[in-house]
Amino acid sequence: MEMRAKQDIEIGDDITPPLLPLSFSLHDSFLSSHCSSCFSPLSFPPLPHHYGSLYCSAPCSSSHSPISSSSAESFLPLTCPRSSDLRTALRLLLSLPSTCPHLHRFTNGLLTNYLKLTSSPEFAAQIRQGAIAMAAARKLRKGLSLDQSDDVLLEEAVLCLVVTNAVEVQDESGRSIGIAVYDPSFSWINHSCSPNACYRFIVSPPNATSFGEDSGSALRIVPSVSEENFGVCSCSEYNKGTEGYKYGPKIMVRSIKRIKKGEEVCVSYTDLLQPKAMRQSYLWFNHQFTCSCSRCTVSPSTFVDHALEEILASNPSFSSAGLDLNLYRDEANKKLSHYVDETITEFLSVGDPESCCKKLESVLEGGFHVELLESEDGKSRLNCKFHPFNHIALNSYMTLASAYRIRSSDFLAFQSKTDESQLKAFEMSSISAGYSLLLAGATHYLFCSESSLIVSAVNFWKQAGESLLTIAGSSVWNLLGLPKSELSTVVKYKCSECSLMDIFGAKSILNQAERTNFENISSDFLACVRSASPKFWRFLIHGCHYLETFKDPFDFRWLAHAHCVAEDVDFIKEDSNCEHHAEWYTNARTYIYKVGMHCLVYGVILAHICYGQNSHLTTHVLNHVENFVH
Repeated sequence: MEMRAKQDIEIGDDITPPLLPLSFSLHDSFLSSHCSSCFSPLSFPPLPHHYGSLYCSAPCSSSHSPISSSSAESFLPLTCPRSSDLRTALRLLLSLPSTCPHLHRFTNGLLTNYLKLTSSPEFAAQIRQGAIAMAAARKLRKGLSLDQSDDVLLEEAVLCLVVTNAVEVQDESGRSIGIAVYDPSFSWINHSCSPNACYRFIVSPPNATSFGEDSGSALRIVPSVSEENFGVCSCSEYNKGTEGYKYGPKIMVRSIKRIKKGEEVCVSYTDLLQPKAMRQSYLWFNHQFTCSCSRCTVSPSTFVDHALEEILASNPSFSSAGLDLNLYRDEANKKLSHYVDETITEFLSVGDPESCCKKLESVLEGGFHVELLESEDGKSRLNCKFHPFNHIALNSYMTLASAYRIRSSDFLAFQSKTDESQLKAFEMSSISAGYSLLLAGATHYLFCSESSLIVSAVNFWKQAGESLLTIAGSSVWNLLGLPKSELSTVVKYKCSECSLMDIFGAKSILNQAERTNFENISSDFLACVRSASPKFWRFLIHGCHYLETFKDPFDFRWLAHAHCVAEDVDFIKEDSNCEHHAEWYTNARTYIYKVGMHCLVYGVILAHICYGQNSHLTTHVLNHVENFVH
C-alpha cells in the first residue's frame, strides 16, 4: 500500500487537509492534565469527568464522553500495560462494520499485520493479553464475565491495527502526550529514511484559532493499489474520522522536497539523525519491518550515515602494528557509546548538570584509549574520539547546551547576586549558546547532503538563535561597561550579505518564488554567518576547552583532510588573549545579535517549509524575533 502524488508538488506545500483521527487516547500520565477529547491542556478545575476522562469544555464532553462510556474502557484493569493502546482499540471497535471479511489483513481500510504480530516474539504475548483484557472489559460492561472458550479474534485484530498504524501525538514542546489512528489518507503513507514529506499535529480546544490549520487544503495524494486487488476500502470512505468525533488531534502532511506527479510520498517513522543500524532496530522492534529505502540500501553508505557513526582514531606507530583498525574502532565505539548513554541517563534522572558537563566534555575532548595487541615495539594504545558529526556527539552537544543552561540558572539561584556570580553565570550561558550553535552548524552540514534532515534543523536553528539573542540582551553587559542602549543601533538592520532579513521584513517569510530558490538562500545564509562568527566565537566559548578546538561552529572544511586525529593537533593557533575593552565587547555583542537574528529567521524559513506560515512553531519564532526587535 502506497500513497502517490496526483500532481506535481512544490517544496513547502500542504499535501493533505487537516485529518481527524479514527480513534485516539491520551497516555496515562496525561489523563489528569489534558482534555481527553481535544488533547489541550486543562485549566483547573476541569469539567466533571466521565469514566476517567476529563474535558476542557462542554463541546468536548458532549462529543467524546458517549464514546468513552460505550467503549467499556472504564472496565479495563488499572494495571494494564500500554493502556492507551487498549483504549484506542476499544474506541475503534465502535466504528467497525458488523462484518469484517478481511479481518486478518484489513480493518477500516487499514492493514492489521495480524499474522505477523501474533507470531512475533516481541508482540505475540502483548497482543494476546491486551485482547483478553479488552474482551473482558466489554463483557463486564454487560454484566457478564469472559469465558476461556470465548473468541478474542476481533479484539486481537483491532489491537494489531492500533499497534501497526498508531502515531505518537506530540504537543507544542515535542512531548508525546498520546496516540491516534488516522484514516488511509495518512496511514497508507509509508516510511523512508530519506522522506519527501513530514507531518504536524493541530491540537486546540473547540472554537479556538488553530495554528497552521487550513481547512481549504486539498488531498493531493492517491492510493496506488485498487480495491479489486486488495479488498480494502477507499480513502474517501474514511476521511471524516470516526462517526461522533468532532474534535481530536488533527494531522496534516506537508512536502519538504519537490515531489513529481506519480512519485510515492513518504514520511519518517524514526529519528533521521540516528545511524542505519539504530534506525533499522527501532523500525523492526516498533513496526516489524526492515527499511529498504534508497538511503538504507545504497552501497557504500551515504556521507551522512558514514559521518553519524565515524570515530576518529590516532596512534603514531599504528601503521607498523599490522592490525585491523576497524576492529578497535568498533570496540571503542561501544565503550564510548555506553559511557555517554549512562552519563545522559544519570543527568536526566538525578539532575546533576555539573557532573554531566565534566563527564561528557572529558570523553569528547580526551576520547577513549584502546589497548592494542603487542607488537615488536611492545604494547601501544589507540586513541579514539567521536567525529563531530557522530550521532553521539550531536546528542552530547544537545545535552551540554541544556546542562550549562541549567547550571547558569542554578548558580544565580543559590549564589548571592554579586558582579562575580553574574559574570560566572553569564559565562555558563555563553557556553550553552556555543553548544547550541555548534549543534546547529553540524546538523546544517549534514542537511546539505540529506535535505530530509530539515525537521531537525528547524529546532536546532531556533534554539541557537534564541540562545544568542538571550546573550546579546543580557544585563551582564552593563558590568562590562556596555549599557543596553548600545544594541539599539543594530536592532533594525539590513544585511548586505544575504536576503534573510529582507524576507523577514517583507512579512512574506517564503513565498513560492523564493521556495524555488531555497538552495541559494540557504547558501547565502551560511556564508553570512560564517563570516560573522569569528568575530565573537572565541569570546562566547571562553573557558570551554572542547569548544575551543573548533575555530568556527560553521566551517567544517578541515574535516575533509582529517582522516585521523594526530595527537599533537591544535586547531587554535591564534593567541587566546584579547584586549578587554568596550569597543571589542561592543563588536562581539553586535555580531552575537546579528548571528542570533539570522539563526532565528533562518529557523522561521525552515519552519515555514515544514509546518506552514501559521503553524505554532513558525508563529512562536516570529513572535520571539519581533519581541526582541521591539
